[in-house]
Amino acid sequence: MKRIMTTAGLSLFASSASAAGIDEAINEIVAPIVNPFVGMIFSTIPLPFLDAEAPWIVLWLVVAAIVFTLYLGFINFRGFAHAVRLVKGDYTNPNEPGEVSHFQALTTALSGTVGLGNIAGVAVAISIGGAGATFWMILAGLLGMSTKFVECALGVKYRNTNPDGSVSGGPMYYLSKGLANRGNPALGRTLAVLFSVCAVGGALGGGNMFQANQAFKQVVGVTGGDMSFFADKGWLFGLIMAIIVGVVIIGGIKSIAKVTEKVVPLMAVVYVGAALVIILLNFNHVGDAFAAIFNGAFTGEGVAGGVIGAMIQGFKRAAFSNEAGVGSAAIAHSAVKTNEHMSEGFVSLLEPFIDTVVICTMTALVIIITGQLHEGQSLTGVALTSAAFESAISWFPYVLAIAVILFAFSTMISWSYYGLKAWTYLFGESKRAEMIFKVMFCAFVVIGASMNLGPVIDFSDAMIFAMALVNIIGLYRLVPEIKTDMNDYLARLQSGAIVRHKA
Repeated sequence: MKRIMTTAGLSLFASSASAAGIDEAINEIVAPIVNPFVGMIFSTIPLPFLDAEAPWIVLWLVVAAIVFTLYLGFINFRGFAHAVRLVKGDYTNPNEPGEVSHFQALTTALSGTVGLGNIAGVAVAISIGGAGATFWMILAGLLGMSTKFVECALGVKYRNTNPDGSVSGGPMYYLSKGLANRGNPALGRTLAVLFSVCAVGGALGGGNMFQANQAFKQVVGVTGGDMSFFADKGWLFGLIMAIIVGVVIIGGIKSIAKVTEKVVPLMAVVYVGAALVIILLNFNHVGDAFAAIFNGAFTGEGVAGGVIGAMIQGFKRAAFSNEAGVGSAAIAHSAVKTNEHMSEGFVSLLEPFIDTVVICTMTALVIIITGQLHEGQSLTGVALTSAAFESAISWFPYVLAIAVILFAFSTMISWSYYGLKAWTYLFGESKRAEMIFKVMFCAFVVIGASMNLGPVIDFSDAMIFAMALVNIIGLYRLVPEIKTDMNDYLARLQSGAIVRHKA
């Protein structure tokens, strides 16, 4: 940690050449230490009946999503309409304990998931798996809704309310308290600590440095490339971002929620709006695009390539885009104002749907409809998505740059909260502990924008996936009580015992 903080200070004054030298030196030191862990998390195993391999951690998440969907009787579909009514505020009682509304909790969690994976990850997925990868991506999003339902309901059920009225919740609390209730206190404490350590690492890396780095590159790209004013001033861009992020996160979850409830809808309007314009301009190709998606999904190439492309390549960069099973969103949802912990499970159903089924599908459709999937085979990631939009709207790279910055900013402020709650679980709830983490988080924004720390980012990605490994162990143990609570909640909803405050 001290080594990285020292590097941050040096980078403020170093030239681009010396910064590159520092990057290389850090990578050479870090790589031998972190590569074995990264290799273990992303090691592959053969897929049954398919001539392909996939990282075992991917199958771990997918199998869990299937199990929860079946065990809970397809709650991802049955509970959708009620989720919408909850977010609208139909069942909201302002006097219930918590810090944010259902809508604010949803937008805070969405701001952490809607990001570069929706732009770059989807492009990677379909460039590898073809148009059919889109079908498997949508299926993964629908299944992930059930996993999110379980973890977010548990987050509220086992949250702590602090003396000042603030709330702390998430996997570290339901793992330790929930498993203790089931006679496994030692296992619960161990999993909670492991989860917290991984969450801090993931927050500083994938939820911070990577976001700042990609936002900086996009800004440089649209402002002149190597001739851009910012070309050799990553530290300056990072410092500006760090100040903006700092202003927001100092105020805690209420401040974060107030920003995300405005930024997330704005992101959706900017990005999805542009996608809709292109789809409408190419409306005569929409039918062909859906035909390619469905036909490609059920060929041998579509199944193998689609699963690998959409579930591995597409979701890897953004921790499976919607982070279902990772447990991060449960931290944000835990702060909701409610006495009914199951209500937030329903609200969380909307998160993978919006993130993956809607926004990711929009990206895929634009790439397919504009013909860039074939014409742009030399391109991938953000470059492929940008080329697809630019083919119809010449000035879209500027819109994309704004979208990337908004996505990166919103992801950073949400992950700052996730990392903070994991940090205070490890080191105690205190203003001093909170301030130490927030200052450290802002320093890492500068590091991320000014340096290219490949192995560090790979390590943080692996830590995010390790969060899923730990979290799902607990979910399997605790899902029976969620099924009982769900049935009780639905029965009371049906009988009118749960009061609807707004028609």
